[in-house]
Amino acid sequence: MSQAIVSNHLINELILDESVEEIWINGPGRIFVAKNGLSELTSVILAESEMSVLIEQLLRNTGRRLDISHPFVDATLPDGSRLHAVIPDITKKWPAINIRKFGTSLPNLKNLLDKKMFSGEIGVTLVELVLKSKNILVSGTTGAGKTTFISALLNSLPANTRIISCEEVFELKLSSSDWVALQTREINLESKGEISLRRLIREALRMRPDRLILGEVRQAEALELLIALNSGMSGMATIHANSAREAINKLMLLPLLGGPNIQSEFVKKTVGQVVDYVIHLERDKSGHRRVSEIVEVSNDLSDQNLKLKTIYKSTELKESLPKAV
Repeated sequence: MSQAIVSNHLINELILDESVEEIWINGPGRIFVAKNGLSELTSVILAESEMSVLIEQLLRNTGRRLDISHPFVDATLPDGSRLHAVIPDITKKWPAINIRKFGTSLPNLKNLLDKKMFSGEIGVTLVELVLKSKNILVSGTTGAGKTTFISALLNSLPANTRIISCEEVFELKLSSSDWVALQTREINLESKGEISLRRLIREALRMRPDRLILGEVRQAEALELLIALNSGMSGMATIHANSAREAINKLMLLPLLGGPNIQSEFVKKTVGQVVDYVIHLERDKSGHRRVSEIVEVSNDLSDQNLKLKTIYKSTELKESLPKAV
């Protein structure tokens, strides 16, 4: 069970409640939680002075700071939850606080199968893709379960697999004893000391990984990821997208942020060479999370386009004609 990390007992009750997946605070009287993928307004009300005290207690021992010159913060809390906070004048009046919980148990594919995230047949396919060292991109919108899902995939690897993961803040939960988790570091008060995801990926390659994991592809670090995978490295990553095809389109755009000399044709060709499958997750209106599609990625040598072949859609397996993008 999560440990209490703040003095306010009402907030602690939400943190300790295992049915609560996420807590977000928009103001002293606007405190919401997510349960089973659905949000609801709680009856918890804080005093105005408790907002700043709460943030101070949450950030204690995280090594992260939040002030006027640095009004955003991402941090890992002692119980493994992820904290994101923003303060005025970036927000209008009150700080905005999000606490995303990841539970105490290690994610595994059997648990996700029991939750009907996918069928048994697809579960077998997922294990095969992982054991064959396929490069996998897990896509989905916020709250679709990408981090839990990729953790479950990684926890199906053999025990002797060496895993190096790179994240903005620690979120993955893996069972491997040969796992090195790396996270970014923010700039300090002297405007020094920043460690970016791009730097982490380059350093990770010197650590002899069998599997390189990028917690989330957001910006120019996509270029380092593609270069690493193009060197023969096996890896996985998550990305925000509304579909598998949009995830691939986004992965072809983000590396262009890496510098003015990056050519789109090079990126497209490399994506087709190094990404084997995109697994897209979705959360429906009832809050249920599921694997909605699996797309195989390859290059079409005849016309230099990517081929995206849907091998799974919703709850039924189906083969479709390759589609060029």
